[in-house]
Amino acid sequence: MKSSKKFLAVGILILFLFATALAACTTETSKDKVEDKTKAVEDSKDSETSKDTAIEVDIFQFKVEIAKELEAAAREYEKTHPNVKINIQTVGGGDDYGAALRAKFQSGNEPDIYNVGGPQDVKDWMKKLEDLSDQPWVDLALDGILSGVTVEDKIYALPFNIEGYGFVYNKAIFKDAGIDASKIVDFASLESAVKELDKKIKSGELKDKYPLLEAVFEYAAKETWVTGLHTSNSALSQEFTSSLEAFSADKVEFKYGDALKEIIDLQVNYSSNSDSKAKLNAVDYATQVDEGIAIERVAIVQQGNWIYGGVSKIDENVAKNLDILPMPIKGAKEDSIPVGVPMYWAVNKSSNDADKKAAKDFLNWLYTSDTGKDYVVNKFFFIPPLKGYDGLEPKDSLGKAVKRYANEGKTMPWVFMGYPTGWGQEVLGVEIQKYLAGEVTWEEVISNCTAKWTEMR
Repeated sequence: MKSSKKFLAVGILILFLFATALAACTTETSKDKVEDKTKAVEDSKDSETSKDTAIEVDIFQFKVEIAKELEAAAREYEKTHPNVKINIQTVGGGDDYGAALRAKFQSGNEPDIYNVGGPQDVKDWMKKLEDLSDQPWVDLALDGILSGVTVEDKIYALPFNIEGYGFVYNKAIFKDAGIDASKIVDFASLESAVKELDKKIKSGELKDKYPLLEAVFEYAAKETWVTGLHTSNSALSQEFTSSLEAFSADKVEFKYGDALKEIIDLQVNYSSNSDSKAKLNAVDYATQVDEGIAIERVAIVQQGNWIYGGVSKIDENVAKNLDILPMPIKGAKEDSIPVGVPMYWAVNKSSNDADKKAAKDFLNWLYTSDTGKDYVVNKFFFIPPLKGYDGLEPKDSLGKAVKRYANEGKTMPWVFMGYPTGWGQEVLGVEIQKYLAGEVTWEEVISNCTAKWTEMR
């Protein structure tokens, strides 16, 4: 795996994301290549499939935030492909997609399109992964973005998008509290701002303008992907340079275990359940986002740009006022946010040929046709993982925030895709829940999780 470590970490490749797109505009030659490739995809037809043949493509996907929009995109595709029916099942949010996917395959009702999360998933699902190396979108992929799903020069999945997360906060609340968010550049300044805001909330100073505001944070500890994957990544991305390096590691040292504790404790101690921390284990995504930051009950949540669409549907003004603060790991990177690819689209190798061809064509259409690209950027609020999106810059507040961090080079890689299967959620996430419930010490969390990493690897 030594050579694999030389791949660009996903966080680093993001630094070139917007420069790459900009460079594509500066030379007619590169732009023409992208346009020609895109046109070839748009014009591609499945000549071997009869127009009279009814084909059904079953999609099993995790991203609840785009469930309705993806359904709408599928209906658009069907208008120009009347012989194809797209069926979509979404399992995510509070449900374990990985476990649900395994159950789906075990039931014998295998989907034609499903999601994998990087090198560990690619290894686990290799027998069911169709080789997509010949697909038109491959030549449009941003530099380095396919490294996590490439094995022996074969490409097995299409990146969903590029996402970033950190501490999403309400700019209006900060402004009215007299807190300058631009000065929050490390853990010390974040902690100071949190304490100041907490004091003003408890004093009632902000009550008239924000009658529901009761706490600085809401922490969704019930969602072990929030804790065991996303929170932990902020610390472990300082230990591993990429998901590939994490995937090849026989052990984890938790070099920044104390800093990880501090970033968890900060969210917990200034949450609406600070006096009864065990109750945080019942806080789910909807409570944190839809019933938390979206209604201005709390000012900060650890989430990413994917929450914009949902918040906008609840209160568009609140959504427009959202931005992202750094996720600081004391003693390491303190001014950055994790940026990477959340999941990839895979095609089931075992599906019949007609369904596989239709599945591939739908993914090509979704990411390269004008209609599909409009859905990707303006309906899904995705930052696209491919070239050829000139003029389709992120318009939402959180997409712009991720772009800002990327342009400034203030990013960390997503390494949790290289954790041993189930370790992040079923081990670390559960241990964090026990910690909040007072059942284990933090030292025991680290000890137990370190041992399980080695055992599971």
